[in-house]
Amino acid sequence: MLNHPIPAFGLGTFRLQGQVVIDAVRQALELGYRHIDTAQIYGNEAEVGQAIAESGVPRSELFVTTKVWTEHLATDKLVPSLQESLRKLRLDHVDLTLIHWPSPGGAVPLADSLHALQAAQAQGLTRHIGVSNFSVPLLRQAIDAVGAEAIATNQVELHPWLQSPKLVAFAREQGIHLTSYMTLAYGKVLGDPVITGIAGARGWTPAQVVLTWALQRGFSVIPSSTKRENLQGNLRAPSLRLDDAEMARIDALDRGERLVDPEGLAPAWD
Repeated sequence: MLNHPIPAFGLGTFRLQGQVVIDAVRQALELGYRHIDTAQIYGNEAEVGQAIAESGVPRSELFVTTKVWTEHLATDKLVPSLQESLRKLRLDHVDLTLIHWPSPGGAVPLADSLHALQAAQAQGLTRHIGVSNFSVPLLRQAIDAVGAEAIATNQVELHPWLQSPKLVAFAREQGIHLTSYMTLAYGKVLGDPVITGIAGARGWTPAQVVLTWALQRGFSVIPSSTKRENLQGNLRAPSLRLDDAEMARIDALDRGERLVDPEGLAPAWD
């Protein structure tokens, strides 16, 4: 088992805005979620911060992640941008700060951004640092710059239809934890006959099946939902268990179907 600080289960807030994200975070915290994931580009850090502040949950119980946008990756911009994120979040530090996407065209040298993240860490602005949407070659560069032990996670799109075996194998070999985003593939995998078949046999929701699969693969997951029922149902996944045959059936669903591939941002994927 990899030694890493990332809670296995959390709440994602991508695409949630305004009162919707306030309500989602508030309900999640009420239900027992303690890991909240946001990003500068989501435009909801202030609302996430409001929901956290109003929840009454002690800061020491929370694990909060944000991600630095590409415009702020330069040495002179990264720390000020993180300080602004903290102001919006109403926190004196976050638990994890990630490079959200590699600098487009390598405009900012990766080592510069990682060293700036380490400076933020040294200043107590973030407890851990990591990366997101990094391919194997980019992870190699990151390891060369700061060492694998400095990289708490690589947050990437991972779900039954996109299992990225080369990336997963390399990260494991280097001892770098993976966080799965889009674990439910925008809900698309929930209708897969294999998933619905296992769910029916188990008496689980399809989402519980997929999240349990990802957790048993060793990934952290950060599904988002605006419905209390789904938030509650998803939160059961860490206590569920699939057998080897069920895991193998889901493993066989990989078809390399990537849903997040923004032109100008995405690296050459493995």
